[in-house]
Amino acid sequence: MADLVTPSGAHQKRQKQIARHAPVGCAACANRRPGWFCSLGSAVLADLELATSTISLPAQASLFSQGEDARCLYLICSGYLKLTAGRPQDKQMIVRVAGPGSMLGLYAVLSHGVHEVSAESLTPAQLRPVERDRFLAFLRAHKEAQMRAVQCICQEYRFALQDACRIALAETVAARLGRLLLELGHQIGDHLPSGAFRFPLLLTHEEMASMACTTRETVTRTLGQFRKEGWISIEDGLLTLHDPAHLQTLV
Repeated sequence: MADLVTPSGAHQKRQKQIARHAPVGCAACANRRPGWFCSLGSAVLADLELATSTISLPAQASLFSQGEDARCLYLICSGYLKLTAGRPQDKQMIVRVAGPGSMLGLYAVLSHGVHEVSAESLTPAQLRPVERDRFLAFLRAHKEAQMRAVQCICQEYRFALQDACRIALAETVAARLGRLLLELGHQIGDHLPSGAFRFPLLLTHEEMASMACTTRETVTRTLGQFRKEGWISIEDGLLTLHDPAHLQTLV
């Protein structure tokens, strides 16, 4: 006599079949986006997973410090970190905010050098560290990964150029702050169907002032003006750039 399968039993069996064929690990990550290192092809990505482990980092924790030997690089799976330059006892400059998909320490590892910045978590974060020798072996085995590494290095150059332009070319505080918000929107934000950008507001006004070469009070006042004009809104820790084109005109 054939076994009877109840509706609930059939549903459980179907769910098990779906789970068996569903992608797991990096292939199933919702944070993957085109152009990021973790958006490699499935076979290449599977080999990268074999060369890595997963670590968790609480908020306000140091990942590595400027000047340390770069024995590992780190792929950010979730969370956000800030990269700073300068000695702790002196004035430090925030270089940029890095989010999911960013590869930290890539240039230092490829050049067998030291970390040129320090990395500290702004939120709880999950990362995949890759030891230098294992990563270099992984690159030798996969041409696609080599090309993606070149793209990531080019992106780092672009970020550095944006920093220089923000500081040197923008004549007003509004222009410098507008450029900073646009950079954050492109680097860690979501591009909404309306054309707006939305990203978590992770930096304090004092930290934004440091990046825009101004004072905390001026940042607070300028953000207030941007909100009054309807160019931005801030709600539940998220900043929305409603009209990036207007901010671009300032720049």
